[in-house]
Amino acid sequence: MGFLVKFGSVKIQLCIWCNYMDFLERRSVIALSSIYLFRMLGLFLIMPVISVAAIEFDGTSPALVGAAIGVYGLTQALLQIPMGMMSDKVGRKPIILLGLTLFAIGSLICANADSMTTLILGRAIQGTGAIASTLMALLSDVTREQNRTKAMASVGISIGLSFMASLVFGPWLFAMIGLSGLFYIALGLSIIGVGLILFVVPNVRGHRFRRDLTPSLGSIKLIWTNRQLRFTNICVFVLHASLTALFLFIPMELINRYEIALNVHSWVYFFVIGIAFFAMIPMVVIAESKAKMKSVITFSILILIVSIAGMALSLSFVFFALMLWLYFVGFNTLEATLPSLVSKLSPPGARGGAMGFFSTHQFLGAFFGGSIGGIILQYYSSTALFAVIGILLLFCVLLSLKQAPVNHLTSLAFSLPKLSEIETDKLTIELLSIVGVEDMQIFIDEQTAYLKVDKKRLDRHKLQQLVPAVSI
Repeated sequence: MGFLVKFGSVKIQLCIWCNYMDFLERRSVIALSSIYLFRMLGLFLIMPVISVAAIEFDGTSPALVGAAIGVYGLTQALLQIPMGMMSDKVGRKPIILLGLTLFAIGSLICANADSMTTLILGRAIQGTGAIASTLMALLSDVTREQNRTKAMASVGISIGLSFMASLVFGPWLFAMIGLSGLFYIALGLSIIGVGLILFVVPNVRGHRFRRDLTPSLGSIKLIWTNRQLRFTNICVFVLHASLTALFLFIPMELINRYEIALNVHSWVYFFVIGIAFFAMIPMVVIAESKAKMKSVITFSILILIVSIAGMALSLSFVFFALMLWLYFVGFNTLEATLPSLVSKLSPPGARGGAMGFFSTHQFLGAFFGGSIGGIILQYYSSTALFAVIGILLLFCVLLSLKQAPVNHLTSLAFSLPKLSEIETDKLTIELLSIVGVEDMQIFIDEQTAYLKVDKKRLDRHKLQQLVPAVSI
């Protein structure tokens, strides 16, 4: 099941549930992608309406609204890495069930909130269900190596769909069932997620390739000192800070300045984000297939700066909508390319840690964008908000220009028999002598090897002669 998109000589197959997966893999990928979608939908549904809906609470201020939008990001950031590491010890499913339960409790508190303080508390508890890295690790546990990239792509699609759906359906649902109704939907979706984990996703007895799936203490220093990974972390922080801050302003701007009723906002977002999604695809293809990752990322950040300046100076709804479309072209492109870049840049056996740090900065960005953006709107103006976002994005452009060109390397991992120190040293020398193997690491305690390879140059025949079990 899928469809082919062609841009000139470049073809890309968009396949959600791949034909090459067996029934158990397909069932697991569908279930876990659905949990991702439901959970993110529950978090994002309020984003396009909260600045309007919060008027019903006494003592509401832009700063408190910003905290209500972004506080989930703080608890997500604090717990993402610890819960991922804990899943290696107690199992994936118990951690995911705990996270979904906490999310459900937070949703219930928000649904019955009668003050901004209670709403903020509920949102913080929603965020304690920090299971993104654990879900991704479980997805890797239940899929074969040759299907893992396709499974990860399915999850990426579900996350993108959840964000688009929240903006499109949030205003429409709010008009029918109010703010509490949106949180009851989030509660219901978390309960469905529990059912999927218990009855659809198979149990996994052992976790292979843990270092590439979940964060480890040993990889923290290695990741922290990597200049290129630091850039991706800063970039995703600013990206999500800008998004959260903008949605403190956009709904009220559409209502007050352009006189567009809240229940019509769904149509605005539907057309703007839908068209932006298709405009983003050629840029992602160029980044990946043409090895132009650095250029595309730099260009996408410049697009964001232009769109921010345009929204700040807009005098008509049509121009404002055009700038909003431009913003989402840049945003969607970065959302698709930055995680891929992290995977390419991560040291062998440290991809789980690199993605954990990346997700932590992503959620911290949402927190700071909401809280600091709310304070700026309360005490200064929307012009000041746009200026701060623009300066942060300009800083990202300067950092991007200083980055070295990206080597498009692929991660490979395979299990090893029990080896002596001499045998390990010999295997290391033989692997590093293969053309296309750029870096590698063997972990004796886990009996696994992690390679970073250039697939265009890789001597596949020699690698598979040395390691017949490896999937390329």
